[in-house]
Amino acid sequence: MEILLISIFLATILAVPFVLRTFFPYVWMDVLYFGDLVRILVRFVERRRRRPLFFVLDRFLEQTAAHPDKNFIVFENERHTFSEADRRSNQIANALQSHPGYEAGDTVALFTGNEPAFMFTWLALAKLGSPVALLNHNIRTKSLLHCFNCSKAKVLIASSELKEAVEDVLTEQGVIVLLMTKHCDKPGIEGFSDKVEEASDAPLPRSLRSNITPKSPAVYIYTSGTTGLPKAAVINQNRLLTALVVLSSNGVTSKDVIYVNLPLYHTAGFVIGFIGSIETGSTIILKRKFSASQFWDDCRKYNVTVVQYIGEVMRYLCSTPKRDNDKDHKVRLAIGNGIRAEIWREFVSRFGNIQIREFYASTEGNVGFINYAGKVGAIGRVNFLHRKLFPYILVKYDTERDEPIRDADGLCVEVPKGETGLLVSKITDIAPFVGYAQNEEQTERKRLRNVLKKGDLYFNTGDLMRIDDENFIYFQDRVGDTFRWKGENVATTEVSDILTISECLKEANVYGVQVPGHEGRIGMAAVTVKREAQFDGKKIYNHVVNYLPSYARPRFIRLQNAVEVTGTFKQMKVKLVEESFDPGRIQDPLYILDDKEKSYVPLTAQVYSSIMSGNIKL
Repeated sequence: MEILLISIFLATILAVPFVLRTFFPYVWMDVLYFGDLVRILVRFVERRRRRPLFFVLDRFLEQTAAHPDKNFIVFENERHTFSEADRRSNQIANALQSHPGYEAGDTVALFTGNEPAFMFTWLALAKLGSPVALLNHNIRTKSLLHCFNCSKAKVLIASSELKEAVEDVLTEQGVIVLLMTKHCDKPGIEGFSDKVEEASDAPLPRSLRSNITPKSPAVYIYTSGTTGLPKAAVINQNRLLTALVVLSSNGVTSKDVIYVNLPLYHTAGFVIGFIGSIETGSTIILKRKFSASQFWDDCRKYNVTVVQYIGEVMRYLCSTPKRDNDKDHKVRLAIGNGIRAEIWREFVSRFGNIQIREFYASTEGNVGFINYAGKVGAIGRVNFLHRKLFPYILVKYDTERDEPIRDADGLCVEVPKGETGLLVSKITDIAPFVGYAQNEEQTERKRLRNVLKKGDLYFNTGDLMRIDDENFIYFQDRVGDTFRWKGENVATTEVSDILTISECLKEANVYGVQVPGHEGRIGMAAVTVKREAQFDGKKIYNHVVNYLPSYARPRFIRLQNAVEVTGTFKQMKVKLVEESFDPGRIQDPLYILDDKEKSYVPLTAQVYSSIMSGNIKL
């Protein structure tokens, strides 16, 4: 009997892994993720308890003391060790401190591209206790002035090539404009390089930043936004300290080499690439900008092991001509957000067994997900511990009225699993929403009240999501991008995905346009054609008919040489929507879906006039 019981016990023990793998295939990944989450929380709490207070700068100083001669930044023909970065930032800080119009703690706007000076200057300002507004170096005139004013900065530090652009802020009285050049003959703009070279590289006293608290602003990062003027998201010291672990929590170590070619003024480049590497002590390969043609050659040259992506970057890489050495590299991890399922598969198939860590987060948001299980197409996985720490739900959303659907009690309605809903996250002490600088109206618009009970407060992400039966969560669309036609919701990302798997189309930016006499918005797509291919109206017609329901088929197609994107590779729609399908305003070729011809045919001025007058019903 004892032998039988022992046999049953052993058989049960041996069967457990098989049962778990068969019926709960992701359980071990969940357990490992729980462990990572607990370690992150313990480390964060330990750092919060340290005295004097511990911030990102202190982690950089720790790394400098531990690895002074290790390469921190490699840029073109330059190599900068941790100790060199420390000394250079000391010089910048000492030079700025000696300026009569500046006081330690003043907000400073940084207006420069991807170069080591950006990182040195940020470290310098951190040593002085100054919050930093990270300005997009592509903005000009009204937008530049708006972004500068949002942060209430008293000093603007700009790279030499942006001399003409900075003249736009000189109308602001009391503004100090420092140009990273030796001399400047323009009144009101001071050359700063000489002063830096002459300044001492002695460390700055901690007392200069003794007034900083966890809730003090650290940086202002501007939402790239495809509509209106940028909003300055306030990232406080506590949020930045939390962000330190973004790379280390994904297995990145000091042995890794990180390829940073995304803009440092944006969350992806600054928080993940720069701040994340400070935590791990990794070497950063810094590029001025993303280049699909140079990407893999750079990875081979510098022995890159970790790369970043965002938006359309991965598709750009897959669109480059195939080469025999596509898999000849040391890249093991790609971390980012915005990769589509079909591009994910194509990327791995072509460039080798690279682990894709797709995540979801926003600059100002209070919730995030990480696809630690590697499920193609998903942005993350729902689990108990994560949801307990960061309470969130998906609620029903009315795309026509552009607001959540509420029940008879005025509360939001949670969607069943498998259905698309608006992601909202509860605002708590652990998951705060700080908002936008000098913009209480926009801040309030992101707050959603009375969600599950009267008086509660949630952050409105503005993103439509879906959770499947395996608890994976998928991004569906932005609320402004989803439109309604013929009583049905049309998700632009889904239509775009369908169009780009056709034989001749390379890119597709889908949006809705208004038509007189019709409710809702009708589908339109701005597309580009693949290299050595031609637009074939009949083939595209057959493709959309086979893959899309009638209400989701783009009625109009606009042929472009290139799809316009933001600085962070998100497709821009505002101007396209404004120009609609008017041949009088658009120089690009326009086509209309013709069911009689079973093709997309050229849209003439006469047909356009008939549509606008109501003689042709769509």
